[in-house]
Amino acid sequence: MRILFIVPYPPGRAPSQRFRFEQYFDVLAATGHRYEVAPFISVATWDILYKPGHTLLKASGILLGFLRRFALLFSVPTFDFIFIHREAAPIGPPVFEWIISKLLGKKIIYDFDDAIWLANTSEANKIAAGVKWHHKVADICAWAYKNSCGNAYLASYARQFNPAAVVNPTTIDTVHLHNRVRDQAAPGRLIIGWTGTHSTLKYLDQVVPVLAKLEAEGLDFEFRVISNQPPQFPLRSLVFLPWRKETEIADLLGFHVGLMPLEDDPWAKGKCAFKALQYMALGVPALVSPVGMNTEVVQHGYNGFVCATPAEWEASLRQLLADAGLRQRLGQAARATIEARYSVVSNTANFLALFQ
Repeated sequence: MRILFIVPYPPGRAPSQRFRFEQYFDVLAATGHRYEVAPFISVATWDILYKPGHTLLKASGILLGFLRRFALLFSVPTFDFIFIHREAAPIGPPVFEWIISKLLGKKIIYDFDDAIWLANTSEANKIAAGVKWHHKVADICAWAYKNSCGNAYLASYARQFNPAAVVNPTTIDTVHLHNRVRDQAAPGRLIIGWTGTHSTLKYLDQVVPVLAKLEAEGLDFEFRVISNQPPQFPLRSLVFLPWRKETEIADLLGFHVGLMPLEDDPWAKGKCAFKALQYMALGVPALVSPVGMNTEVVQHGYNGFVCATPAEWEASLRQLLADAGLRQRLGQAARATIEARYSVVSNTANFLALFQ
């Protein structure tokens, strides 16, 4: 088969692309399939996309993306499947999806890992938010041959418009990438960690007072935040590390405990527990809010802790900071959970079945 991946970003950059389908490219090639990747924006536009300013360069990058999409339509008929991640274009109605499905009659695999039918405005995207055309998601779901959804909540949404909706979880490559495990007994300062983009830093607000209380008591720990922008938290323990693909695994392996707080809102319910999956694959116990897929991945007291209140966050952190043996047991169970249910190896057959 020939498969065309229509994606928002250049390959190797965006986590949603890397961990939802790019890591299956070798599998596709090994099973005799051929594929091409068509990003909307260029590497140059990606490099400035979330930086302040550069308005004209960003606008020209978007315009060039539309021109590439129009040119791409001439080659679409040569492919057997069209895999569309999130959307063919970041703004406007689903014109390209309609042409591909209705005029060209191609089979669309529509893939999404967030509740993208909802507006989720931030400072970085507030200008474009008014023309995002969020309601197009329902139409694309209806036109798709299959909908590839990151969790059951997203699949339930898609099934309102099309019964062909498959839960295809975000997965971790436990063989080639997340292939090391944290030694919780190794000496050194204890590190509580979090990783994510600037848009999700807001979820840490609920945990900061707990960390401040532990600091005030004299507990010695580092709160390490890995992101694309530095946070502004009033914590002495805060250490910021810029996210870099080259050091991603080594930086995460520094964590003794990984945090994934969320607010219980419709957008967060669509989250695919990705932070927790990354921590757990490396043998790092995850502390998560009981929102969306988090409670499917993390089993309280077995491979991590589920924390609904400040008191529960505090109690769980105290336990883990004080007990290396507990961290080790939870970390081992966490790694086993990922290998069995959320790894590339365990999900390969499910992914390949999208193209049947």
